[in-house]
Amino acid sequence: MKRFLATALGILFASSAFAAELLPDLGTGGVLERPKGKPRGSIILMAGGDGYLGITGDGEITSLHGNSLIRTRRSYANAGFATLALDAGTSPSAAIAAMRKIAKPVIVVGTSRAATRMHRALDADGLVITSGMLDHFQSNVGSPDAMPPLLVVHHRNDGCRVTLPGLVEPFKAWGGAKVRVSWLSGGRDDGDACQGRGHHGFAGIEGQMVGAITGFARGVRSRQ
Repeated sequence: MKRFLATALGILFASSAFAAELLPDLGTGGVLERPKGKPRGSIILMAGGDGYLGITGDGEITSLHGNSLIRTRRSYANAGFATLALDAGTSPSAAIAAMRKIAKPVIVVGTSRAATRMHRALDADGLVITSGMLDHFQSNVGSPDAMPPLLVVHHRNDGCRVTLPGLVEPFKAWGGAKVRVSWLSGGRDDGDACQGRGHHGFAGIEGQMVGAITGFARGVRSRQ
């Protein structure tokens, strides 16, 4: 069992197969990693916290390595998606336009505080919010009619005071048919309740988080 888990984690976080790439349209505002073969779509990742990744001219990410989306970013390329880790200083709409040139549909995934910025990504084909500040997203969007299909991925025991599980059902009621929910449980819960080493960051069950996101992405259709 230990050997199996080690192999699975090695596949999940393997990095040697991917080369960082900067897009001319975005400069150091995002790091792209392409899958082998033709991509089945594009996934844009918006980290939590302040969202600034400290991207160098060589395409190296120097900040927020522990963020759940940043540390699993190569898993989405492994699943066949062109994957862009987006810096908070870059317009999500500009990133969506750039990724449409590479592969459609384009799905934007944001975690935790990134939900407060995701109202700028409503032109995506689909949205995913993980461990998100859902009330802020709702107030910024106003009407669910303005948004594309949206998946909420949430841990049943998320202890972060601004992303408590009790926020999910009211958000689902607001979004109606536009919103789906994937509940996860288990894993580890270490350190600050609002950081990536615990339930808030799906520690120990990253594969389930990635599976929920990629499963949703496979079913999204391009709006353009």
